[in-house]
Amino acid sequence: MLNGKTLMLLLGGVVLSGCGPEPSDPQGNNPAELKQEQAIQKENSAQAGDDTVQKRQAEAAQQAAKKAAEYKAKAEAKALADAKAGSLATAEAPQHEMRTRASASKAFAAQGGNVMGTARYEHYDENPIKQVSQAPLATFSLDVDTGSYANVRRFLNQGQLPPPEAVRVEEMLNYFPAPQPVADKQDNTKPIAACIPMPFAVKYELAPSPWNAQRTLLKVDVQARDMQTRDLPPANLVFLIDTSGSMQPAERLPLIRSALKLLVNDLRAQDNITIVTYAGGTHVALASTAGNNTTAIKAAIDNLDAYGSTGGEAGLRLAYEQAEKGFIKGGVNRILLTTDGDFNLGITDPKDIEALVKKEREKGITLSTLGVGDDNFNEAMMVRIADVGNGNYSYIDSLSEAQKVLKDEMHQTLVTVAKDVKSQIEFNPQWVTEYRQIGYEKRQLRDEDFNNDKVDAGDIGAGKHVTLFFELTLNGQKASVDKLRYAQNKAASKTTKSSELAWIKLRWKAPQGSESTLAEFPVVMGKMPIFADASEDFRFRAAVAAFGQKLRGSETLADTTWPQIIKWGEQARGEDKQGYHAEFIKLVKLAESLSH
Repeated sequence: MLNGKTLMLLLGGVVLSGCGPEPSDPQGNNPAELKQEQAIQKENSAQAGDDTVQKRQAEAAQQAAKKAAEYKAKAEAKALADAKAGSLATAEAPQHEMRTRASASKAFAAQGGNVMGTARYEHYDENPIKQVSQAPLATFSLDVDTGSYANVRRFLNQGQLPPPEAVRVEEMLNYFPAPQPVADKQDNTKPIAACIPMPFAVKYELAPSPWNAQRTLLKVDVQARDMQTRDLPPANLVFLIDTSGSMQPAERLPLIRSALKLLVNDLRAQDNITIVTYAGGTHVALASTAGNNTTAIKAAIDNLDAYGSTGGEAGLRLAYEQAEKGFIKGGVNRILLTTDGDFNLGITDPKDIEALVKKEREKGITLSTLGVGDDNFNEAMMVRIADVGNGNYSYIDSLSEAQKVLKDEMHQTLVTVAKDVKSQIEFNPQWVTEYRQIGYEKRQLRDEDFNNDKVDAGDIGAGKHVTLFFELTLNGQKASVDKLRYAQNKAASKTTKSSELAWIKLRWKAPQGSESTLAEFPVVMGKMPIFADASEDFRFRAAVAAFGQKLRGSETLADTTWPQIIKWGEQARGEDKQGYHAEFIKLVKLAESLSH
């Protein structure tokens, strides 16, 4: 039997922001200008007294009417084209519809446009299949964000398929907490024996891919060491809250007020909390206050109100000033930024914002982001600055999600047990012909970055769990590319241990350290079970990986149906005390309905 293995990680994070440009007519014609022109002509007609003027006015009125008719015709033609496109998409097979959506999305992103309304998402091409003979190393940073899953859930619950750019498979996999030890047919409860002390446990598991009989899935899990509340270091928390006018709806600032109160109930006397708001101006709504003074903290939260425009730069600088003022040496010093949109006053270049966040990160102040809302939602910005700030990005679409992020898993966000965590996996050509990493497109590194301690990577929080999936083509399985005629001699391999399928390397730094530590593990090829006999966690997360890839329009999942994914999820639902697995199955069913 093959030993199962699992991997967990954490990154801290929360951000929110608001206001953006007004939408313009895509055809370049402005109805307001047409109306104004017609009004001018009407006024001139009333004042004119001779036939020549009246004639000119009549001609001008005709021109204005002609422009209005042209505008109306263009609008009607566009509406008709959209309706036809919608009818065509409905009539097509689900897998073809997903391909069409992915292609259209890529073209739109290439033109600098937004996928849904004025929301902005970063586009990443799906990781390609790599030949082990040409590229045996997979090098990447670990990632603990979960925001994509909650955002996808919002889209589906609102009756829309999410844009492919909004779907990041690794964040969907990492949304689900670590499984409790169960009596599976595989021993997936024992981590790989480590040669040195580590702040996390590493496990792996191999089983056939459920969506392609000619592929094998390797699942690697990292589980960070957890901490009891009494052992958590003191925290200096600065909440930077967008209070611009766009934050008025119930699912924005009112939701954030309720969410913050959940967190406040768990603060201790040794913790300090500051609240900074930004709209047209900035304001310290609550000076640094001891965590056990819940009355004052909740009163400040209740007084938060939404109005005005969005001045993100000034708010961010003020938040860092407050964080420096209350800095706790050896403690947690973090800004949690909450917003529904974008910074539209002050810094306009994202690189300038990233430079500011990086500078403060070096001082020991980290930043997490928390998103709410939909229109003008600048997710790309929030993900980037959370990554640069050694924090994590989350999305809040409900009070139950707020409870998960800000209460149940808050220690995972705040307390870092390992920083700049990187992984490099070397595949053995004696066993593996090809591989493809599922997800982590935004976390890819150059091979030489693995040993470079100056290269930033993701942080892992206490108790955090992270999952990696690789789709492998083993020797004997049908490869996507024919075998090379002049391949290197197998004898050139460094090891003679033919049972090693791959070699996993992890590198990380202590929370306050500057030099990294290296740990290495073999992935040993043993007797592989059929997919149905893999662990429940393996099978459920494989269903999640399939769901994410299909939503992205992956060609790999073109022949996989929604009912198949539902079946895989239902058969691996398990005990599901928190109901997350049942909710996942519901979301797949919604996606199926919306795809027809």
